[in-house]
Amino acid sequence: MGSLTKLLPLLLALLWASSGVASAAEYQVTIAGMKFGAPPAELHVGDVIVWRNDDIFRHTATARDKSFDVDLPPKSEARMTVSQAGTVDFYCRFHPAMTGKLDVRP
Repeated sequence: MGSLTKLLPLLLALLWASSGVASAAEYQVTIAGMKFGAPPAELHVGDVIVWRNDDIFRHTATARDKSFDVDLPPKSEARMTVSQAGTVDFYCRFHPAMTGKLDVRP
């Protein structure tokens, strides 16, 4: 039984790897010069976006459909897990001309 207990984690890892389940990816969207950087092209539900504000001004990343609202003081960052598929337009509540779009696949 002892050798089976030692092999169990390896067997579970192999099953997970062969199951076709992709692990979540992490992407960064940087705000600099009063603009959002380009969002990732291959974004999927479960992926993580690290919003990074390199400006001296406070910004937000706010979904127009109200699905997320990330507050970003100057020189800060915040993590957000993508929870739904579809196209989401976002903007900064303090600077509405700052806009972007996330295309999220299942």
